[in-house]
Amino acid sequence: MLLKVTFLGTSGTVPAPNRNPSAILIQFEGIRLLFDCGEGTQRQMMIAKTGFRIDSVFITHLHTDHFIGIFGLIETMSLNERTERLRIFVPNEDVDFVKNLFRMFGYHNLNYPIEVHGLKDGDEVNFGKFKILAFKTDHIVPSLGYALIERDRPGKFDRAKAEALGIPPGPLYSKLVRGEAIEINGRIITPDMVVGPKRKGRKIVYTGDTRPIERTVEVAKDADLLIHDASFTSDLQDWAIQTKHSTAKEAAEIAKKANVRQLILTHISARYSKDATPLLKEAKEIFENVVVAEDFMSIEVKYRD
Repeated sequence: MLLKVTFLGTSGTVPAPNRNPSAILIQFEGIRLLFDCGEGTQRQMMIAKTGFRIDSVFITHLHTDHFIGIFGLIETMSLNERTERLRIFVPNEDVDFVKNLFRMFGYHNLNYPIEVHGLKDGDEVNFGKFKILAFKTDHIVPSLGYALIERDRPGKFDRAKAEALGIPPGPLYSKLVRGEAIEINGRIITPDMVVGPKRKGRKIVYTGDTRPIERTVEVAKDADLLIHDASFTSDLQDWAIQTKHSTAKEAAEIAKKANVRQLILTHISARYSKDATPLLKEAKEIFENVVVAEDFMSIEVKYRD
């Protein structure tokens, strides 16, 4: 099952010549989710040729570099004759404000419905084969991070064992994989006799803007991909603390504590727009498997097994 991450914007606070403000598109099979929607996101989507079909939008917080692009995107979707609903998720504290903004812009008269939902730490949004978990982060306004958590998959089916037990190929195999017992010649065959243990699903964690906190470590435990705020290098530690952002070193320390598979640094300050090597070098001293996000970079997250 395809799980693909496309970075549409990786800059911190303001755009840079080669970086747009924050936006990440994640595709799980046919479901497409947008995380943050900074200025110019729809133009980035045009360049990346992703199209505008988005099922839901998850906003980490309402600073404009993470949210202002939603207005143009909503109107473009309307011009493209969208009819299906669009769900937009924001921190609980911001629901009424966002609804009022949309009402002022006349978005209640579009040819498709927009639903604004509030989330708090620990809330989940179900998408069937996966869920989105909201978790509290530490920024200067109400803020959330989001984790895409795929549900565990059935264990591997052992066909040789099934044949040895006299189970004919066909729908009985599917029943066993689904966890149902079957009967063959008066004998009950249970799934554990031919199906291995469940296999862990994949997990992607996106922090948005935040100081490094233990809640992120908890949520990101053993994640396949951690996308973490890394606005500055450690020589700007005091500024990172004051503005409630993280340094590359701090992001790497979170990745190491959480035992993630890969770390991607994003929300890159414009001061590194020509050369992000200092951020990468600092992070690699703590955590080896790390890259700095670039606009239009895509990563397919594969199963470990």
